[in-house]
Amino acid sequence: MMDSSKYRARYFPVNKKYNKWVEKNHIEKAPVWCSVDMRDGNQSLVIPMSLEEKLEYFKVLLDVGFKEIEVGFPAASDTEYEFLRTLIDNNLIPADVTVQVLTQCREHIIRKTFDACKGAPSAIIHFYNSVSVDQREQVFKKSKEEIKQIAIDGAKLVKELAREYEGNFRFEYSPESFTGTEPEYALEVCNAVLDVLEPSAENNVIINLPVTVEISLPHVYASQVEFMSENLKYREFVTLSLHPHNDRGTGVADTEQALLAGADRVEGTLFGNGERTGNVDIITLALNMYSHGVDPKLDFSNMNYLVEKYEKCTRMHVYERAPYAGSLVFAAFSGSHQDAIAKGMKYRAKNKLHEWRVPYIPIDPKDIGRTYDADVIRVNSQSGKGGIGYLLEQAYGYNLPAKMREHFSYLCKNISDREHKELKPDEVLAIFNENYLNMPCEITIVDFDFARENEMVKVTVTFSKNDETTEVEAEGNGFLSAVNKALHEFTGEEYKLQVYTQHSMQGDGSRSVAASYIGLERVDGKMYWGAGTDTDVMKANINALLSAFHNMTKGE
Repeated sequence: MMDSSKYRARYFPVNKKYNKWVEKNHIEKAPVWCSVDMRDGNQSLVIPMSLEEKLEYFKVLLDVGFKEIEVGFPAASDTEYEFLRTLIDNNLIPADVTVQVLTQCREHIIRKTFDACKGAPSAIIHFYNSVSVDQREQVFKKSKEEIKQIAIDGAKLVKELAREYEGNFRFEYSPESFTGTEPEYALEVCNAVLDVLEPSAENNVIINLPVTVEISLPHVYASQVEFMSENLKYREFVTLSLHPHNDRGTGVADTEQALLAGADRVEGTLFGNGERTGNVDIITLALNMYSHGVDPKLDFSNMNYLVEKYEKCTRMHVYERAPYAGSLVFAAFSGSHQDAIAKGMKYRAKNKLHEWRVPYIPIDPKDIGRTYDADVIRVNSQSGKGGIGYLLEQAYGYNLPAKMREHFSYLCKNISDREHKELKPDEVLAIFNENYLNMPCEITIVDFDFARENEMVKVTVTFSKNDETTEVEAEGNGFLSAVNKALHEFTGEEYKLQVYTQHSMQGDGSRSVAASYIGLERVDGKMYWGAGTDTDVMKANINALLSAFHNMTKGE
């Protein structure tokens, strides 16, 4: 049995007056984004990225639109050092992009970090030390004053070296393990650092509040962030940053609520990979904002490209149900879901809506480079007539009558169930073609002639069967009715033509293709279906009629 008695809360809530963020209903604007894919994300990989892979992935981050990118911990490994030097020496950093590097508050590491950054057009020196109770007591065995002094000494050194080294430098300080630290003490340390760095209009400083390990509910973190935001010195010249991890699976909630609480900036990774359960997923955060009508200032219009590059460079896999990015996140297999989506899509098109309001789908898949036919309506044994019919219509232009859609859907579902697989759009089309469209009937119509007399149509139809031709005359209230009566007279079969619809599929004028659908009902009430296409509407009707007749009689 599991023993919960060994655990207790190891976080420090703040006064309830720091919960004004609760009154806000949505995030009003995008934060400053900083990708830490190249550092935090990379150090979580079983096989860290090579120099070539880092360069390729750096280009991906630029394509997305990141203006701040943490490129590594250059004092930690030769590859990290070489990567930064390659970016600087080969002028690969765009003028509007700032690279960020991480360093502990240790003198030799800070000095090597500045060596790596020499000549950088714009760089953030991100220095940190752990301040939590557990780290103070168990790892460093130092007092609060001693831990604070480490941070102060680090701030003094980076400020001094920034004057000595060629380059354009900003500063970021993180009280690591912030969520396991007494908020008043974290504030004391951060303000001591700020006193050294002296933020101003020309010297903006970043204070980063990392959820190094998630140990509380998201609202606790949000109130801690609000406490820091309202009590930091030099606040107007300080960018308050977030760096959430995902140990409790609430990294996105931590971040969204902390943004409501006053944070200005977010550090995260594209698909949420990072230490342990990962960093906060920037794609989810950004597209959550997008779904509320807020421009995230990042470009995710080609999600398939991002997934491909991510999986290639990191050797990680984007889970099929990962929010927004997963290959199945828009996919509807359930019949009721498919029906609602299909009706929502048609409603949107009919009413020419700009606003996205389709059931079950939070954003338009096309906005991130996905398609409706391949990514939304997916066919398996759970699918329904609405979805399968919608897929056939959207992908190939066939708009089946309702009862025929039902018959076709059961046919598709039975095949999927029997073969234990999903049916792709081309397989759905093949099933339609093989079972309904322009069927090869043993009876053919080799010629016809018709004339309208008053409100009736008279036809002369030449049938062919077993290489013998027979002319039959008949009349009806329309061309199809008359041809059907001729077929009935020729064959002697007892049935009724119960359903007939037709539409134009493509093009215009003489180049358009007509599609016809016919349902024949036998005396026992069973329906049989056929479809026909031709550039001539009358021939399309004949093809549909003979196809339905073939399906009705093929078992005899």
